[in-house]
Amino acid sequence: MKRSQSAEDYLECILLLSKENEFVHRVEVARRIGVSQPAVQKAVKILAEQGYIECDGMHLFLTGQGAEYAEKIYERHCIIRSFLTLHGVNAADADADACEMEHVISETTFGMMKNYVINYKG
Repeated sequence: MKRSQSAEDYLECILLLSKENEFVHRVEVARRIGVSQPAVQKAVKILAEQGYIECDGMHLFLTGQGAEYAEKIYERHCIIRSFLTLHGVNAADADADACEMEHVISETTFGMMKNYVINYKG
């Protein structure tokens, strides 16, 4: 899949909601991301066509491929957030910045951040 911030945000949101609840509904995704339900419906259609999610009419489920991709994005978010907080950025700003940065930094930069966080001795 060509990287798309919007698609990645939806996948990450569905992943996090699925960790909180047994079932994920479109309305929960709309609330969490801050978009309209028609916007969610359009994204669901696209993500289902790409094989990342399935829908049984009421509930959204990540496919194996979708879960793998969503976990990768969420890992990037967590590592970047940790890297920023280890460098003195407050938690709220680090989280907001990680939401943006997770989509645009190179694998090389992410690898450096991940290595730093994993090996941080504080």
